[in-house]
Amino acid sequence: MASFVTLSVLVCQFFFFVSLLNLKGINGGWLDAHATFYGANQSPATLGGACGYDNTFHAGFGVNTAAVSGALYRGGEACGACYQLMCNYRADPKWCLRRSVITVTATNFCPPNNNGGWCDPPRHHFDMSMPAFFRIARRGNEGIVPVLYRRVSCTRRGGVRFTLRGQSNFNLVMISNVGGSGDIRAAWVRGARARSWAPLNRNWGANWQSSFDLRNQKLSFKLTLVDGKTLEFLNVVPSTWRFGQTFSSRNQFS
Repeated sequence: MASFVTLSVLVCQFFFFVSLLNLKGINGGWLDAHATFYGANQSPATLGGACGYDNTFHAGFGVNTAAVSGALYRGGEACGACYQLMCNYRADPKWCLRRSVITVTATNFCPPNNNGGWCDPPRHHFDMSMPAFFRIARRGNEGIVPVLYRRVSCTRRGGVRFTLRGQSNFNLVMISNVGGSGDIRAAWVRGARARSWAPLNRNWGANWQSSFDLRNQKLSFKLTLVDGKTLEFLNVVPSTWRFGQTFSSRNQFS
């Protein structure tokens, strides 16, 4: 009887896991959503939004970015994730560009208005930068287009980047230019004077915090992505670091 119960639990867990994969599109299947764009002001300093990327070019994302609805944002965990989008030509041949595909990075949150808005749960919605939107939709359309999307691996130039902010024993680390699945599940830091990894807590978006005094020592980081891949970035920050600096590693997720 105990074996049967254990087997039943495992089977339930398996199908739950599969359903999560389908929900996120990691299995490569295309999912339905809608897309808009959010204005002509495409300064890279304004595209980072709720994920906290100060400048999307410096973060490695350019202007091919999008704010995503809560169903996709997942409390900030989706920051840095990549999505491939195409306008659904069959559903809207008037405004969709046929066979045009673009890959965007999630850098912002599209908040709900709780009044039937496109970013209200459980809708999947992409509020794209204007240059990205008009790669898949015709100009002259200022409204909403149906899209198909799927999760794809992020291809980045160079290594993962770590920007250090804070003061004294409050450390805020912005992690950007992450390849692979792009979205970080867990992060750790280790100073040169420490023997073990200390966990970082997500403060908001792509910013992670710790309350240890890490000044005047080399710093290493360890990251685990949502897809389970883990990398260590040893001594990526020199002991002479100062708050406000960014350091690029040689390691990258594939």
